[in-house]
Amino acid sequence: MTQVTQRSRRGLHATFLAALVGLLAATPALAHSGAGLAGGFLSGFQHPLGGLDHLLAMVAVGIWGAFLGRPLIVALPVIFPTVMAVGGVLGMAGLPLPPVELGIALSVVVLGGAIAGAVRAPVWAASLLVAVFAIFHGYAHGQELPSAADPVGYSAGFVLATGLLHLAGIAIGLVATRPGGALVTRGIGGLIAVAGAYFLVKALAG
Repeated sequence: MTQVTQRSRRGLHATFLAALVGLLAATPALAHSGAGLAGGFLSGFQHPLGGLDHLLAMVAVGIWGAFLGRPLIVALPVIFPTVMAVGGVLGMAGLPLPPVELGIALSVVVLGGAIAGAVRAPVWAASLLVAVFAIFHGYAHGQELPSAADPVGYSAGFVLATGLLHLAGIAIGLVATRPGGALVTRGIGGLIAVAGAYFLVKALAG
């Protein structure tokens, strides 16, 4: 059983490294394909990386999924970008939602707090929570899509970046399986929650 677990960890780390290598290999080609235009692939890829609130929430999804184990280690990183795409469509359509910045800030607070508190939510509850937060993140992306020069490329870029951030979170979350690693992972969750509280105060003040 231990050998199987070790193989699973190696496989996840290998997947993460392969994705990064693939991204680096693809970047020069994109520079010659026009995907680097404003609103194109590179713009979409950089969007989640440029906003700390988006970045922390997406990493937190991966960490919490790794902590919860199967099936959520796989399900949460699939649910988030899938539902985020739905949120993007809502944003493009301009359909009304509660304050988006507030929802994004709450996602960082709650997900960070769940990690820090080692909250073992049932599958349905964790999935629903992540899906709701994904709507807000997707909506924020979708609001920028109508003016994009290449909305398809932009969408592909931010979905890929989201997937890589989830993988990074899973890699961090697997530290919890090592001696003393749970304290490290929960400490990271606490820092994410504190950052989320800062974002929340800003959103409420705005």
